[in-house]
Amino acid sequence: MHSQPGNESFIATGCWEPNKDDLLRMRKEFEQDDTEMRQIMNDKKFKAIWGDLVGDEVKIAPKGFSKDHKAIDLIKKNQYIFTRKFSDKEVLDANLINEVNSSFKAVRPYFNYMSEVLTTDLNGVSLI
Repeated sequence: MHSQPGNESFIATGCWEPNKDDLLRMRKEFEQDDTEMRQIMNDKKFKAIWGDLVGDEVKIAPKGFSKDHKAIDLIKKNQYIFTRKFSDKEVLDANLINEVNSSFKAVRPYFNYMSEVLTTDLNGVSLI
C-alpha cells in the first residue's frame, strides 16, 4: 500500500520482479495455455477492482518465444502486477480498510493460479 496526498494512493499485488526461473515458467505457461490467466484478468468483478495487468515488459519477444504468439502480450511481461488507486477522499474514509480487504480477497484467484503454475511443471506434475 502506498499513500500520498494528491490522488497518488494505491494498493498493488502480483509478481513484481520474479526470479528468472519463475519468469520463464510463467512465460512457458502462457505460451502453452493462457486461457486461465485471461479468464481471471477478464472477470468483470476482478477487472472492476483491479483493472488491467501492468508491469514492465520487454520490447520484443523474449529469446525462444515467437513474436507472433497469441499470448505475446503476457509473454513479454517481466512483471505481473495489478493496482487499485484510491482518491484522497477514499483514503480518509472509515471504510478504507474494508475496501482494501475486499480488494485483496478478490485477487485470490490470481494467486491460486500463479501458485499452481509455480509449483508444477508444464505437465502439471508437482515440484514440491
